[in-house]
Amino acid sequence: MFRNLLTALRASLWALPLALAACGQAPGPQGPQGPPEVTVARPLVMQVMDWDEYTGRLEAVGSVEVRARVSGYLESVHFDEGTVVEQGDLLFVIDPRPYEAALNEARAGLTSAEVRRDLARNDLARARKLFESRAVSEEELDSRNKELREAMASLEAARAAVQGSELDLEFTRVRAPIRGRIGRELVTVGNLVSGGTAQATLLTTIVSIDPVHVYFTADERAYLRYMRLLGEGDGQPDTAGVEVPVRLQLADEEGFPHEGRLDFVDNRVDEATGTMQGRAVLPNPDGLLTPGLFARVQLLGRGPYEAILVPDSAVGTDQSRRFVYVVDDDGQAARRDVEPGRRIGELRVIRDGLDGTERVVVKGLQRVRPGNPVKASETELERPQEGDGAAWTPPE
Repeated sequence: MFRNLLTALRASLWALPLALAACGQAPGPQGPQGPPEVTVARPLVMQVMDWDEYTGRLEAVGSVEVRARVSGYLESVHFDEGTVVEQGDLLFVIDPRPYEAALNEARAGLTSAEVRRDLARNDLARARKLFESRAVSEEELDSRNKELREAMASLEAARAAVQGSELDLEFTRVRAPIRGRIGRELVTVGNLVSGGTAQATLLTTIVSIDPVHVYFTADERAYLRYMRLLGEGDGQPDTAGVEVPVRLQLADEEGFPHEGRLDFVDNRVDEATGTMQGRAVLPNPDGLLTPGLFARVQLLGRGPYEAILVPDSAVGTDQSRRFVYVVDDDGQAARRDVEPGRRIGELRVIRDGLDGTERVVVKGLQRVRPGNPVKASETELERPQEGDGAAWTPPE
């Protein structure tokens, strides 16, 4: 019995360190801990411009469907598909021979009409002389006068016929109505094309290159904010009198390298979507902005104005309130409730709660307890890049 008691005592002694470890109690004395180490920085104060971002689609300023204006067999094609053509360049030739014959016939009719006019004019002159000598009656004189008027009308009709035939002959040579990039050849040589009607044969298409439009839509709140910023009270912003800058980014680009201006705002809000359509125009000298592409569009929403910025990671959340920790000169940490604004890169605009002179905790927020001392090391914040959603000029 004594041996069993001794065995149980030994087992209890062996189990004691394990029990202490399981309870989180490490054996041995624990040294005193100093104040937690944190990193602080003073907020950036700078002039910024807020840009509102939308998704847009590029469209050509000018787009033309090149159709035949006269009927006939296609004789030749004079362009390379997908290239840039200048206004007035020859694109297609429709067999001109029927129209050359029609023009010759019209010119012959014009000559005949001129002869009849001259004959009627001579007859009238003779009738007037004979009427003075009472050799012809007044009725005969009126008849000669009407014959001259009829000959003059026939002459005008003949001239119009010649003009129409000249136009038809000219239309057999189809030329580019605008400068732009031409599409593919939709009709090959030898095919019969019809022209001069609503169902005229489509030969190709041309879209202008420079400048280019981008269309986008903004919601009702954004539209109303723009209206108030422009100071308009009649329900329509004056895009002609106010230069509203716009920036654009393609899918494979960083930042917003393409700059333009707002040039059109629709006249009503879409009832189905609650959005207003806007349009900007951008220069496109190299032709990179191709109609049909999607793009990210930034429209100037506000600015420039002086803003206070801190790292977005320095802003904490307590239910519905946002706050930062500030450290005074004695190393005491205090909580400061703030009203955050929009994000610019890795920084956050602080609308209210800071004046820009405080030392804000930017690293080690989890170790801070309001009212307790901290060991602060100071750093400087980096200015955001222009492509991060804001453009700025340093305050003077």
